[in-house]
Amino acid sequence: MKQYHDLLRRVLTEGQIREDRTGVGTQGVFGHQMRFDLSHGFPVLTTKKVYMRAIIHELLWFIKGETNIKYLVDNDVHIWDEWPYQKYLKANNLEGQYPMYSKEWKAKQKEFVASIKNDPEFARKWGDLGPVYGSQWRSWSTPSGESIDQLSKVIDAIKTNPYSRRHIVTAWNPAEVDNMALPPCHSLFQFYVTPDGRLSLQLYQRSADIFLGVPFNIASYALLLMMVAQVTGHKPGEFVHTLGDAHIYRNHFDQVHEQLSRSPRPLPQMRLNPTKTQITDFTFDDFELVGYDPHPPIKAPIAV
Repeated sequence: MKQYHDLLRRVLTEGQIREDRTGVGTQGVFGHQMRFDLSHGFPVLTTKKVYMRAIIHELLWFIKGETNIKYLVDNDVHIWDEWPYQKYLKANNLEGQYPMYSKEWKAKQKEFVASIKNDPEFARKWGDLGPVYGSQWRSWSTPSGESIDQLSKVIDAIKTNPYSRRHIVTAWNPAEVDNMALPPCHSLFQFYVTPDGRLSLQLYQRSADIFLGVPFNIASYALLLMMVAQVTGHKPGEFVHTLGDAHIYRNHFDQVHEQLSRSPRPLPQMRLNPTKTQITDFTFDDFELVGYDPHPPIKAPIAV
């Protein structure tokens, strides 16, 4: 994962400091690209442990077209908890009583997550994130009131017209972006088929939290590439990751330096259940990461 470490170093040496929506502040650059050839191994970080369980469940959640965190909470995945939780506090005039990341805030969040898990009505009311990724991928709303299943259409197109330049799925829907808990950071991806049958995928990510988010994004889209390659009868090629605003939050600098002090280890291999032929057929048990020997995890706060 030299490409990722090079990005961290570039931002530390060339990046400009800017204020941001969260109030934390960032140091970043605009425009960066990384390329990962999946024949060299599965591109998951080895200089810190990456939570693959969360990545797999989140991707399956996107593919299902779901937008409520209950599926994630039921599977003990909590990477999206903060957004509906903070919305819940704001809607109930509780932000002053529970300052963000305070001991009281964390205790109240546990109570919120337990209610999402155990109270279906509470989950319906407070667990939905609006029309985020899964909604846009699987049911993009049209002006006529119909919906477009972008993911199914692009998979069919790869099978029937592999050399098309229109194998695109977009999550950035200007008509609905203001109704989303978080506007799509990884906003558009495109597939590309080579004459020797290799399928590649390029992602454009408008906003890239390099320390926390980007490692998830790399592994998630590499996995999506492998899944689509399998169901369309192709070999996985390259994952090309193009970043717009690539930044490190100011409260992540110590963690970044700690990670850069570690030596990368060999990449693992990802194995998919070869019997699965439809993108919606995959379940969590259909993925096996072999030979993953990372350094310990490094914790850092999420900027909401």
